[in-house]
Amino acid sequence: MMRYADKAVIVTGAGSGIGKATALRFAAEGAKLVVSDLNEAALMDTADEIKVLGAAVTPLVGDVADESTAPKLVQGCLDSYGALDIAINNAGVAHAMAKLPKIPVEAMALMLRVNLMGVFLAMKAQIPVMERQGAGVILNVASVAGLIGAPLLSAYAAAKHGVIGLTKSASAESARKGVRINAVCPASTDTPMVSEMVDAMGRDPKEAVQRVVMATPMARLATVDEVVQAILWICSPENSFMTGHALTIDGGLSAI
Repeated sequence: MMRYADKAVIVTGAGSGIGKATALRFAAEGAKLVVSDLNEAALMDTADEIKVLGAAVTPLVGDVADESTAPKLVQGCLDSYGALDIAINNAGVAHAMAKLPKIPVEAMALMLRVNLMGVFLAMKAQIPVMERQGAGVILNVASVAGLIGAPLLSAYAAAKHGVIGLTKSASAESARKGVRINAVCPASTDTPMVSEMVDAMGRDPKEAVQRVVMATPMARLATVDEVVQAILWICSPENSFMTGHALTIDGGLSAI
């Protein structure tokens, strides 16, 4: 399938996990990429893999919480490819699992700065360009923790709830300009970020994973590919009437 032939796509957090897999899938389907990550070595690895697929790629190292990053990514996309068709706002961080009183103020500030402000700043730069074009798709990677409570991850959940609020509000503002804005809300996924959380629990890895997924009816982590498949569908031309939606990929967690 080449649903994204010659489409100009930005993917943040492209150095690993969902962001990397998303960038590679867009590249495999013909897209031209601007990829970003705070980890330069990981970002360049992703860019090299995209080149192997024969796709155009512009890597730009940056912190999404820095106000200058999003405009640079958007301008880099315009300079390289002449348009910005799709933006995947994926970059994010988590905090160590703890009850709310035990979460450091600095951890809460980091969640808001990266996970919420990062998405706000990204859309602030992306939406005007897409509205001028009369078309565009923005996909914010939120979390099922943005829709329901997340015990021991309250600061993370608060920021992701904010991402859903931004998504729904911005989608209503831009719908008549031809811009679709949605969010995807995965439950715990088999990524390096979740692996770090599991390691921090100080338990046997299998036991720790079971503890993480114990409330999930399907009783397992999501795979990265399961999340990426949804991202590709949400952004696809076939899905032209969805905007303002937060799609859960959560093994049934939000159903109970």
